[in-house]
Amino acid sequence: MKLNITKRTIQHIVFGSIFFLSAVVIWFLLPKEEHSSFEPQIGKPWKYDDVKAEFDFPILKTDQQIKQEQDSVLKECYFYFQMDKSQLETQKKLLLASTKFSDFEKSKILSALEQIYNLGVVSIEDLDRTSGTENLCIVDQNLSRVVSVDEVLTLRGAYELAQKELFSLLNWSAISSDVANYIAPNLTFDEEMTLKMRNERFKKILPTYGLVQLGEKIIGNGELVTAEKYQILLSLQKATSSKTESSQNLLMLIGEALFIVCCLLSLVFYLLLFRPRIAASNKNTAFIMLMVLLLISVTSLTTRFFVASIYIVPFAIQPIIVRIFFDSRTALFAHIITILLVASMAVEPFKFVLIQVVIGMTAVASLKDLTQRSQLVRTASLIFLAYVVMYTSIELMHYGTFTGLDAKVYLAFFVNALLLLFAYVLIYIFEKIFGFLSDITLVELSNVNNKLLQQFSEKAPGTFQHSLQVSNLATEAAKKINANVLLTRTGTLYHDIGKMVSPFYYTENQNNGINPLIDMSFEDAAKVVINHVEEGVKIAEKNNLPEQVIDFIRTHHGKNKVQYFYNSFRNAYPDREVVEENFSYKGPLPRTKETAILMMVDAVEAATKSLKDHSEASINEMVERIIDAQIAGGAFKNAPITFRNVEEVKEVLKSKLKSIYHVRISYPTLNVDKK
Repeated sequence: MKLNITKRTIQHIVFGSIFFLSAVVIWFLLPKEEHSSFEPQIGKPWKYDDVKAEFDFPILKTDQQIKQEQDSVLKECYFYFQMDKSQLETQKKLLLASTKFSDFEKSKILSALEQIYNLGVVSIEDLDRTSGTENLCIVDQNLSRVVSVDEVLTLRGAYELAQKELFSLLNWSAISSDVANYIAPNLTFDEEMTLKMRNERFKKILPTYGLVQLGEKIIGNGELVTAEKYQILLSLQKATSSKTESSQNLLMLIGEALFIVCCLLSLVFYLLLFRPRIAASNKNTAFIMLMVLLLISVTSLTTRFFVASIYIVPFAIQPIIVRIFFDSRTALFAHIITILLVASMAVEPFKFVLIQVVIGMTAVASLKDLTQRSQLVRTASLIFLAYVVMYTSIELMHYGTFTGLDAKVYLAFFVNALLLLFAYVLIYIFEKIFGFLSDITLVELSNVNNKLLQQFSEKAPGTFQHSLQVSNLATEAAKKINANVLLTRTGTLYHDIGKMVSPFYYTENQNNGINPLIDMSFEDAAKVVINHVEEGVKIAEKNNLPEQVIDFIRTHHGKNKVQYFYNSFRNAYPDREVVEENFSYKGPLPRTKETAILMMVDAVEAATKSLKDHSEASINEMVERIIDAQIAGGAFKNAPITFRNVEEVKEVLKSKLKSIYHVRISYPTLNVDKK
């Protein structure tokens, strides 16, 4: 049986795979330990129900208490040194074999060396390791003895002791340098034994103290959480977690997985039911899920490894970026889903969700579009203010005092607001990766001083002026029917850019009255005119214009005919069969509101130039005739534009063209009296 796998089927499979893989990644990122139903805070009233022990459990020591006990153990622990007996024997043999000393001198020097090596000589490096301790343990074969740090000798100390013992008996100044050669360290730091004995002492430190018995009241509602109560509550959490059976752990994991699936399914159904055009593109859904995964990953890293406040994570960056590329409703919905998934990492989930929902609303409401850097700074400032107001109000509602406010949280809010400014960089990166088009890019492209438009205005000044006029009219029409104004303005500026290749073929660029197309056959002349679309696409691609802008070039004539040459051919050769393709643009037809607007405005603006009478009636008749002919020819059948939208565009064109071509009064000439 042969499977009939269509392109739509593949799209559905990829769509489902994106969300399935996202669910798996999120499941691994979210914490798996049991979540406590309360979070104690020292110095604040207990806002939950009374807590009683449901079983016996020990009270855990604090990290500080354990550290103090370990420090105490360290002070009592010895640093172990191994004594090398062979060192004395080696130096003794060398001394007896020497010819520099008399027998009397040798006996005295040997006596001093025995005293020095019995005390022990240690290197400065090994002695520095004993910093902070008073006693050392010297291990001599199977015997050990504890001595004061001051009792062992450094090389300098050994030399001074030798000088003290021999100075009055021998000619010290003559033999001092030779005696020093027989002094070397015979004590070596034994790191392995030192650590072993220290760890054995550490193991004897108990991690708990005291016991809370079954039924004992731990804390009551409204009671102040002291440091002692706090530690008991933490001990209860640990004990409860350790008592959880494996079957319960499995149920917790299943519950977490179901929660993730429910959240993502909510997002899936939203896209399918309310934003089908977004859901129809796997690129769009992949981007939205990437934003969700990035924020969850950053939050997981922040809370697990950097021990920073969760409020330092710039969650508002998601609705800002999604709003720039899509719409406010999608941005807020995706933000809420992300916040619900992340809430399990927060200390107080309800408060976290409450604050972040308001932050998402603030981000969406304060940034309708992004065309200037100052708009992002303003949005970041409003988000910081919203954080401060929400956190302060919630804390005051719970505790009724300013003493419970945490200055570190406000600092986290400030850092959060600063991180939001990186949205400008991320927008550029996501544009390049996913092929999106932001308002920032559109503003840059619509700047008539950019290099490509400057070349356009120099090579084809008449066509450039036509494009400016079309752009102004199309912008007003886009405003009227709630289309993308910036995209419309930008696309219309570039729609005729292909005429740069051979500008002299087009009447708007001819200033000497000579038209080269007149000397060509009708088919060849039509081909030249038709080719400006293909040439425009080539120029646009060479200059890396976005695909959405190139679409204006491809579709602005749709599959219409070059009517002038088509009609001329029919009139000149009424008996010959016409090859329609020779006089027709290749398309495609407009696929968006914005490109449909361009087709209407471009045709009307060009036709207006040929009107001899620019009266209101003449303009109205011309607008109706041209656009109705486009509708009759099916020019807008692929575009999501309504008849109401078309009528509104007609009204805008009529109004604007009448203003442009209004009748001016004649200025009287000045009569100069001749004298």
